[in-house]
Amino acid sequence: MRIGVPREIKTLEGRVALIPAAAGELVRRGHEVFVEQGAGVASGYADDEYEAVGVRLQPDAAALYAAAQLLVKVKEPLPAEYPLLRADHLLFCYLHLAAIPELAEALCRIGLTAVAWETVEEEGRPHNRLPLLEPMSEVAGKLAVQLASNLLYRPNGGRGLMLGGMATTERGQVVVLGAGTVGTAATSVAAALGAQVTVFDVERSRLQAMHGLGPNVTALPSFARLVERHVVNADVLVGGVLVPGGRTPMLVSEALVARMKRGSVIVDVAVDQGGCVETIRPTLWDSPTYEVHGVVHFGVTNMPGAVPRTSAQALSTSLVPYLLRLAAPQGLEDPAIRSGINVRGGAIVHPAVREALS
Repeated sequence: MRIGVPREIKTLEGRVALIPAAAGELVRRGHEVFVEQGAGVASGYADDEYEAVGVRLQPDAAALYAAAQLLVKVKEPLPAEYPLLRADHLLFCYLHLAAIPELAEALCRIGLTAVAWETVEEEGRPHNRLPLLEPMSEVAGKLAVQLASNLLYRPNGGRGLMLGGMATTERGQVVVLGAGTVGTAATSVAAALGAQVTVFDVERSRLQAMHGLGPNVTALPSFARLVERHVVNADVLVGGVLVPGGRTPMLVSEALVARMKRGSVIVDVAVDQGGCVETIRPTLWDSPTYEVHGVVHFGVTNMPGAVPRTSAQALSTSLVPYLLRLAAPQGLEDPAIRSGINVRGGAIVHPAVREALS
């Protein structure tokens, strides 16, 4: 199959879908791989590294899209890329259509088939049910606490609090909503920094795992009154809730945000699926934060793009096995791949996505 990797054009998005070693593996398996010139530079991979493994470089996006059957990119197509898409293209990337209805309409109008990484599910693997979302969720969860710690600095609009505290001082209070991959990573980093962490989830097994992360971690069920009590006292609130393919449930109202401490910080990793905080909205890396009721909000939808080399390496490791399955004859009938199909023949076919968009 002719596999194409375009350069990402989302603001300050530095990731590339395939690092040279991964692209070379596809070439070794008999596929033609095309990469747009400069696609890997922000991740630290030069064009000649791709050429050395048999990749064919393309001078621009138009040439890349024209050459490829299967398009492998990190972020969803932006409006400037819509005219380059064809009905015979197979699109394989993060889509998050529940939060971007205009993209869903465009893909249906074009009539292509789109498989979303965030909805590819592997049955029988309870700890890795979303294998293409998991690596970036882990990166985002870790970054959420690192970024929030920095945003608490007074020059950045925060309370002027060191998250882990020290002898004779108070510790920062971190609340994490959701104990999946994002929540686990965020809780681990916050606990290691020495903060007092409270994490909420609906599954007892996950709460047991969180409780075991350290004596400064409290794991509680997601009862509304408990969430409210802890959110109003939080210095940092991390949103890590996920409904695969669907709209994230709203767990924190604007009225609750208004009761939070001035200079506290909200990082809602779920923003690319709509967010679990009512006051969150998508932002870009060139203007990542804003304030509502004196609370600093961080809503960047491509957080892992800030560490593109780490992210690209992690992505490629998880991506190649599924890319090989998709590129095989009858690849769309592979059970894991079939679970990820969002758009086919001009229609939304994923049940959760269809429900969210309706």
